[in-house]
Amino acid sequence: MPLILATDDSGGPEIFASVQGEGPSMGSPCTFVRLSRCNLACVWCDTAYTWHFEGDDRPHRDGVTFERKANQVTLEVAEVAARIEALGQNRLVITGGEPLLQAPALAQLLERLPDMTVEVETNGTTKAPVPLDIRIDQFNVSPKLAHSGNPAELALLPERLDAYATDPRAWFKFVIAEPSDVDDVLLLRDRYRFRPGHVFLMPEGTDSATLRNREAWLAELCVKHGFRMSDRLHIHLFGDTRGT
Repeated sequence: MPLILATDDSGGPEIFASVQGEGPSMGSPCTFVRLSRCNLACVWCDTAYTWHFEGDDRPHRDGVTFERKANQVTLEVAEVAARIEALGQNRLVITGGEPLLQAPALAQLLERLPDMTVEVETNGTTKAPVPLDIRIDQFNVSPKLAHSGNPAELALLPERLDAYATDPRAWFKFVIAEPSDVDDVLLLRDRYRFRPGHVFLMPEGTDSATLRNREAWLAELCVKHGFRMSDRLHIHLFGDTRGT
């Protein structure tokens, strides 16, 4: 069964070794696999090349659409597994796009990688079926707030948020652009009773200056409300680039 991956700047599949830039595993060495396609459309998405293809009229602040053929590549599961193993890491981060849209193929991939510690980055609207779920060690769940441009009825599904809130493998990461965004997180925390210590606030931004400016006031809000703060380490190290 094939997987549909995003492409790096060379046109090859976006499979690479780096350090995790966000969330509870920030700084950990790992291999990343970035899959293509998403069921949401965040106006500030920094990987719009995984979903904002020609003919897609959903808004994005950059106003750019991407040629699907140049930004997607299809590989058989066996080849993806071989590329991951060749990078020599024992931690795997599967990201997107929304990777759980390709759950059956992902389950086959992870069957071939039984010794990997696996993180899945998800927007929290989808469910991993059992053959995949049993092979995932960590969910990095990033529900999308109103400023993402996604309507709540698509982005904040009570059934899915209830399920992740009760799963000890799930960590929540909220993208924050303005202080008022934290009010939305507080409402969600109270509604879904997220586990203490499992909620990160992360500044929105694709350059170091923007991140630092927002972190200055975001740190105070984390202290006030008991949230953890996540930087975007890869932005400081590599900029807003593919394959990093």
